[in-house]
Amino acid sequence: MESYLLDWANLLLRWAHVITAIAWVGSSFYFVFLDSSLTPPVDEDLKRQGVSGELWALHGGGFYHPVKFAVAPPKLPSHTHWFYWESYSTWLTGFALFTVSYLWSAGTYLVDKSVMDWTPGVAVAAALAFLVVFWLAYDGICRVFGQRKNGDAIVGALVAVLVCIAAWLACHWFAGRAAFLLVGAMLATSMSANVFFWIIPGQHTVVAQIKSGQPVDPIHGKRGKQRSVHNTYFTLPVLFAMLSNHYSFTYSHPQNWLVLILMMFAGAAIRQFFVLRHGFKLGRNSHPWPYVAAGVVVILGVVVWLRPAPVENAINSGAGGATSTGATAQFGYETVKPVLEQRCYMCHGAQVQMKNVRLDSPESLKSHALAVYQQAVVTKIMPLNNATGITDAERAQIKQWFEAGAKVD
Repeated sequence: MESYLLDWANLLLRWAHVITAIAWVGSSFYFVFLDSSLTPPVDEDLKRQGVSGELWALHGGGFYHPVKFAVAPPKLPSHTHWFYWESYSTWLTGFALFTVSYLWSAGTYLVDKSVMDWTPGVAVAAALAFLVVFWLAYDGICRVFGQRKNGDAIVGALVAVLVCIAAWLACHWFAGRAAFLLVGAMLATSMSANVFFWIIPGQHTVVAQIKSGQPVDPIHGKRGKQRSVHNTYFTLPVLFAMLSNHYSFTYSHPQNWLVLILMMFAGAAIRQFFVLRHGFKLGRNSHPWPYVAAGVVVILGVVVWLRPAPVENAINSGAGGATSTGATAQFGYETVKPVLEQRCYMCHGAQVQMKNVRLDSPESLKSHALAVYQQAVVTKIMPLNNATGITDAERAQIKQWFEAGAKVD
């Protein structure tokens, strides 16, 4: 019953997380587009009111005319929409999902004893500290260097180094799948913290200054804009880290930390292309094609790097006996059965059939032979985090059995 309820909690939280994330990413992308697409106002009345840019847009059969004030409007409107619930809801649902999926069963999903042999409690504490320490380091970099000359470039370089260090540490401390997700959660936490600690408080200060008749300090808008720009560059790396959980060939690679860094770099480069593309249309900069080209080249390079080695598939080729590897029919069911009994039946046997996969009968093993080979030999993702302690020699036995025809009689 606990497993059933956790599955429902996982499903509903994932659904809510995706919904709120779409709202947050959508509004973030829209405002980046809006800022990059604004043109100086033509109307003299708008200029006198302090409008620094405007945009005419057509959507859904109607015309829209958003304008941006350089610092603050001359008078507060009666109703203003604040963009914060999207961020907070995304983080809250995401953290709840991370708790249900990983922290609740840390010994299974967070800990890989071949990577770091620590207790589930220590692993949970380290994972939570990861989120906090990265935010403090990133925020410190922004505070120290953000307002200096060439501050954006310095902050960008230092944050990139910080992310690389964090990715390396995560992949050397936690199970690969959890490490990728944790790095994504780390960036997403900083994104939401930017909204909570800087963007929204700055806007509250500006509103309070307008209401009290004080001069509005433009520093609050500059800081909020800076953190908002950081958030938009974090977005695609975060999305990759989250989606990679469904593709074991990324996080199960021996150099998974480098895979993660390269793919996050590609995401940030592609995001830069879209950010600059809006300005290019208005003649503000040269065509940003090198950024998307760099991102695509990196992705293609990773695709080639991670390609699996060719395998002679005895099942599909129809070969019943020896293969090019020299495996023979002696590697039959009785050879591989003891390995499966000790390492696989506890999750894929008569009592429990995780993912509706059962391996404790010849017929069911035959139907899942290719999946067993891919999961236990090629990607080595199963047993999950090697919880049952399967050895390389036992993986080799499964490999020889499969390449000899996966016989079960």
